[in-house]
Amino acid sequence: MVSNLLPVLAGLVAALMAALVLWPLRRQGRRGFVPGVLALGVVGACLYLLVGDPRAAQVQPAPSVATLRDGVKALQQALQRDPQRVDGWALLGRSQAELGDATLAADAFARAVALAPDDAGVLVEAAQARAQADAGKQFDDTAMDWLQQARRLAPDAERASWLLGIALRQRGRNAEAADVWSSLLPRLEPGAAQALQAQVAIAREAAGQAVDAPAAEAPALLQVRVLLPASLKQADWPASTQVFVLARAVGGPPMPVAARRLPLDGFPATVGLGDGDSPMPTAPLSAHAEVEVLARISRSGSANRSEGDLQSEVVRVTLPHDGVVELRFP
Repeated sequence: MVSNLLPVLAGLVAALMAALVLWPLRRQGRRGFVPGVLALGVVGACLYLLVGDPRAAQVQPAPSVATLRDGVKALQQALQRDPQRVDGWALLGRSQAELGDATLAADAFARAVALAPDDAGVLVEAAQARAQADAGKQFDDTAMDWLQQARRLAPDAERASWLLGIALRQRGRNAEAADVWSSLLPRLEPGAAQALQAQVAIAREAAGQAVDAPAAEAPALLQVRVLLPASLKQADWPASTQVFVLARAVGGPPMPVAARRLPLDGFPATVGLGDGDSPMPTAPLSAHAEVEVLARISRSGSANRSEGDLQSEVVRVTLPHDGVVELRFP
C-alpha cells in the first residue's frame, strides 16, 4: 500500500513545484495555470515510476510504456499552453528518447535550443539527440556547431568534449579528436582517465601519430549474475533477443553509467561491469558511490524499452562492492 502511494506523492510534489514555477501564468488566467500544474504533476508521478527506486518500500512491477506515454501527452498539452518553457521541451526530449522515438526527441531538443541558445547543457543534449535520430548515428553540421558552442560557453563541460571528439572521429579528423579528448584527461578520475586514454590511443593510431603504451585494462567493479525466469523458454524468443545488464546512478537520469549487451542464449551467466563498460568515459561507473543494477531482456535487441520486454527487479548497490549481485525477474 505504501509503495502504491509513492507515485502519488511524487506527483503531488511535482504539482506543488510546478505551481511555484508556473505562477506567472496565473496572471494570464487560470486556463493556462491550472492545466499546467496538473499536467506536470502527472508527469512527476510518471517519472517517479520510471526512475524512482521501487525497492524503497517493496518491489513493484516496472512501469509500462503506456504509462510513460500518458505522462508525455500531458507534458505536450502543458507546452501547447506555454511553449516558452525551455525545461519543458528538454524534459519532453528526454522522455521521447526513453520511449525510443529519437526523431521526436530531437525535435523537442531543437525547440529547447531555439529558446536557450546559450545554455551549454541544452546544446549538448540536443546535439546527442540529433545524432541519435540520424540513420547512421552521425553528428551533422548543426550538431557539431552546437557542441562547439557548448564548449565555448563551458570549456570544462566534459560531456561536450567527449561528444565533440566522437563527431570529429566520424569525420576522419582523428588528430583533432585525440587533442580534444586529451584535454579532458587531467580533470578525470583515474578510472575515467584510463578508459578515455584508450580512446585517445585509438584516435592517434588512426591519425598515424605515435601511441603511448596501453594501460592495463580496468578491472570489473561489479559482478552481476542474471537469473532468468523459470518459465522463460529461450526457444520462444527470436534470435534477435538481447539481454542488457545495466547500472544507473541513484537519483539520476535513466541513462546507464555502465552497460553490457549479450545474447539471450548465453544466460544464466555472471557479467562483470567496470569503467570500460561506461557509455561515457567522462562519467564512469567508478565515479558513483551508489548505483541501481538491473537487467532487461529485449525481444527486438534494442536498448530502448518496448512492450514485451522483461525487466528484472532493481537492486541498489554501494560501491565498491564485494560478492555477486543477483538479479531476478518477477
